[in-house]
Amino acid sequence: MVIGAGAIGLAVAWRASQRGLPVTLVDPEPGGGASHVAAGMLTPVGELQYGEEDHLRLGLDSRDRYPEFAAELADLTGIDIGYRREGNLSVAYDGDDLAFLRDQHDFQASLGLRTELLTGRECRRLEPMLAPSVRGGILAPDDGSVDPRKLLRALLAACEGLPIVRERARELVVEGGRVRGVRLESGEVLAAERVVLAAGSWSRELADLPVRPVKGQILRLHSPYPFLTRATRGLVRGFSMYLVPRPDGELVVGATQEELGFDSRVTAGGLWELLRDARTLFPGITELEFKEVKASFRPGSPDNAPILGPAGPEGLLAATGHFRNGILLTPLTADAIADLLDGREPPEAVRPFGPGRFAPAEAASPGDDR
Repeated sequence: MVIGAGAIGLAVAWRASQRGLPVTLVDPEPGGGASHVAAGMLTPVGELQYGEEDHLRLGLDSRDRYPEFAAELADLTGIDIGYRREGNLSVAYDGDDLAFLRDQHDFQASLGLRTELLTGRECRRLEPMLAPSVRGGILAPDDGSVDPRKLLRALLAACEGLPIVRERARELVVEGGRVRGVRLESGEVLAAERVVLAAGSWSRELADLPVRPVKGQILRLHSPYPFLTRATRGLVRGFSMYLVPRPDGELVVGATQEELGFDSRVTAGGLWELLRDARTLFPGITELEFKEVKASFRPGSPDNAPILGPAGPEGLLAATGHFRNGILLTPLTADAIADLLDGREPPEAVRPFGPGRFAPAEAASPGDDR
């Protein structure tokens, strides 16, 4: 059984069913949640920070699975998920922002990553709509993007025929230290010997996992003419924001990062911040048509990295805590959890991200992940 039918849960269910494993999905709104609101950046290099070398290996592994993953979904469902590998551009508004990017570039180079430090003029040659005031940037040519809403449609089509229970899971049923099923909001109990918890920000309500909701507000605009070529991250006076273009003219602008619990309100302040910084980098953005604004909840963990693997009672597997990288990490997470369900060793990149790394030192066993 898979609890949660966002991108992660659907992909896990699809991969598990391909291996002949019986799968039931539980979610009140399949294809909704954070996955439906996500921008779809595949940028493990462009968003790398100090101390995240393990995160980087995880992201690179999953990013490099996307061409085959996208092709397989297209062959099966006929749906193009909008995968593009056009590179990621990070740009700096002022001198302090540029100093930060130069330091980031040095760090990327020290890890052997392929990036290019650009002048402001070179950035504008790549993206002519950038403001003349942009001081410089970094191009990560191997990063890319995908359209999460098309990805969700494709994964739902790939899971066609699997049982989907459109209710919220209220609690796990555990007997003798082993998972026996899930109790639904209605009170009905669904029996299951193994449960994959892919409920995003709501995972903590079902298991003892340190997952919290991190609110993000994101807006969608539409341009009748080519406005932007590639996913672009901007630093404006130390604040980070991003823009992701779609071939149909949609432009996704995001995203705020707010520690406010499950507060789903869209606020004037959040939208103002996004539009203020977007206009600073791209003055022409104010002429674009407004299409949508939404808020959702990223599932954050204490180190903002995913929680993958056996969790608590026997038979429970976690696939949550992906924070800003749920879409990026979908292919690798699905393969890793399917491996575990199938009795195989998961890919090397996921091993540092087991739930055991959060166990208290005195309670952790020698085999726990760290």
